[in-house]
Amino acid sequence: QVQLVESGGGLVQPGGSLRLSCAASGSIISMYVMGWYRQAPGKQRESVAAVTSDGSPSYSDSVKGRFTISRDNAKNLVYLQMNSLKPEDTAVYYCNAWRIRVGVRNDYWGQGTQVTVSS
Repeated sequence: QVQLVESGGGLVQPGGSLRLSCAASGSIISMYVMGWYRQAPGKQRESVAAVTSDGSPSYSDSVKGRFTISRDNAKNLVYLQMNSLKPEDTAVYYCNAWRIRVGVRNDYWGQGTQVTVSS
């Protein structure tokens, strides 16, 4: 079992920056793929960024070049640095951890943190 707690959300003006943090407990995150998802009102949850256990990142096209995901396995922390924020980035952001055990994918989620981009 993995417990995930996000922090760092808030209100920011367009063009601004925020850094989200995800603190994990209950298990060592080095065994998991870690990621960030977001869900805007009336829309489905979508993947934003992910980082493998060896540190290889991937990003959705909508955030590529603006967001950076990173992880600190020693501290059980995952970060999402968000720059050049746009109003369309407004959403609840969720931290996710997953791995496959015995052929079954196990997903764990945080409670989410609100990011609002508005002038």
